[in-house]
Amino acid sequence: MDSSKCRRFGSLWMIGQGLLTALVPQLCVRMMKRMIGNNFENAETLSAKPAYLRQLRALGIGLAAAGIAGFAMERVASEPDGASDSDELEGATEA
Repeated sequence: MDSSKCRRFGSLWMIGQGLLTALVPQLCVRMMKRMIGNNFENAETLSAKPAYLRQLRALGIGLAAAGIAGFAMERVASEPDGASDSDELEGATEA
């Protein structure tokens, strides 16, 4: 499989996961309760503080932003026109 396709898929996954975490942080809290509940007793009685939910939202926004940036960079790198920024700068300085 082409590594370019893997990076694009990874970027799209990051965007989706980031948006999901930013919009519905309670899903992450439920998943953590299940994971902790496998090894500890009374994990279901835990509750997330509002500050933790805000931190999850911020993490989700950052993850989505990183995914968008990665996808955009991969898309620009695969453009077929072949013109790079350095070629354009050389042409501008010669004129």
